[in-house]
Amino acid sequence: MSGRQAQRLYVGGEWVEPDGGYYEVVNPADESVVGLAPEASRAQAEEAARAAAEAFGPWSRTRPEERAAILDRAADVIQREFEPWAELARAETGAPTGIARGMQVGVGVARFRRYAKGALEPVERGLPPQVTEAGPMGAASVLGALEVRQPVGVVTCITSYNNPWANPAGKVAPALAMGNTVVVKPAPQDPLSVFRMAEALAEAGIPPGVVNVVSGQAVEVGEAAVDSPYVDMVSFTGSTGVGQRIAEVCGRSMKRQLMELGGKGAAVVFADADLDAAVMGIGTTFSFYSGQICTAPTRVIVQRSVYAQLVEKLTGYLAFMKVGDPAVKGTVVGPVISEAHRDRVESYVELGRKEGARIVCGGQRPVVGEGRGFYVAPTLLVDCTNDMRVVREEIFGPVVVVVPFEGGEDEAVALANDSDYGLISYVWSGDAARAFRVARRLRAGGVGVNTIGRNMEAPFGGFKRSGVGRDVGSYALHAYSEVQSIVWAG
Repeated sequence: MSGRQAQRLYVGGEWVEPDGGYYEVVNPADESVVGLAPEASRAQAEEAARAAAEAFGPWSRTRPEERAAILDRAADVIQREFEPWAELARAETGAPTGIARGMQVGVGVARFRRYAKGALEPVERGLPPQVTEAGPMGAASVLGALEVRQPVGVVTCITSYNNPWANPAGKVAPALAMGNTVVVKPAPQDPLSVFRMAEALAEAGIPPGVVNVVSGQAVEVGEAAVDSPYVDMVSFTGSTGVGQRIAEVCGRSMKRQLMELGGKGAAVVFADADLDAAVMGIGTTFSFYSGQICTAPTRVIVQRSVYAQLVEKLTGYLAFMKVGDPAVKGTVVGPVISEAHRDRVESYVELGRKEGARIVCGGQRPVVGEGRGFYVAPTLLVDCTNDMRVVREEIFGPVVVVVPFEGGEDEAVALANDSDYGLISYVWSGDAARAFRVARRLRAGGVGVNTIGRNMEAPFGGFKRSGVGRDVGSYALHAYSEVQSIVWAG
């Protein structure tokens, strides 16, 4: 099926017509129609959960080698279709070609490969035997114990719009590797790529019902995929507000949760830092997904003695941020996902101006081509204070705020931690001991020291309102499993 055709749902191993008809998926770069996405009904979302529940028993008992082979074959299919599927991802998301290829479809392939290997990781661990004296519990004995990781069951995966390949693959692949079955509810803005992933799994031989994909703009589709009695766990990536509502529903029936929510990453820059390296790192906020990334270093906290110099370097860096059609070579900053989101980001820039921030770059809507598309100029807000809303709230666009600090480590840490969020923060300093000392004091699930790079085996997740749980690497396998203990008398 081409992305430009009317896309059907994938439920119980069949491609089925949606009860709610179809809606247009719009290319944020030029507002053209990319394709028609299916609008599932609540009943179809519930049917998907039922199909997953029926498939769980047989799938959970398959040999790890069989699950690994299917994930590997799916990666082969994605690799084979790399070019057209990267083009579709670019059209749906507005990501520049290099991002669509390398960080979207390319990461999708890598994650299926990683969890094909992950399916073969040991799920049993012997514990030291325990000698017990005779007593009310019975005769004296030596008790052996085994820790066993078991699949959770049916997992609903609700994915984000900023990366319709890496994000779903990071949920679906480890969940399947552990023996779970899944219901995937993609973001309504760009669901077509997720259906391509389902195509790859179907061609790879995934049994009917193990993977189901239901999409829609209506809230009821996601609600059904969360509150269904057939669902045992919800894995969600998105805003903190939506995550809180999902968590409330999960709490009523004690469903497992994995929540990767909002972020407002602090980038602490000390006077002895390599400012060029810091600017390169901070600049990724503008270039990766047009700032639509929760791990971005959007909140710069810089020592006063190098404040003016850092602002000057960031301003100079922005001069090379070409805003334009993501299909055109040389484009660095593409559009944001929708008109509504563009308006939201622009409203934050105007709010910052009213709060007293100084706009040294950006602040005006760029005109690209014939004036269509949802473009936001990369914007730098300086002279900010921690009580401003633009500093405290997640903007999710190509906007960086800069807050100076006068003192030393204690003040920098206090400013960085004065946030509702705690996903990933960053420290730049020429003193490695200080950088690591400060990193340990930051209330964030991850800290980059003199880098924005991530180790893809390191645990990923947030403190505070940035989420619940950890995934990536083997931690994702743990996230999609329950721990069972088996004890016996020797």
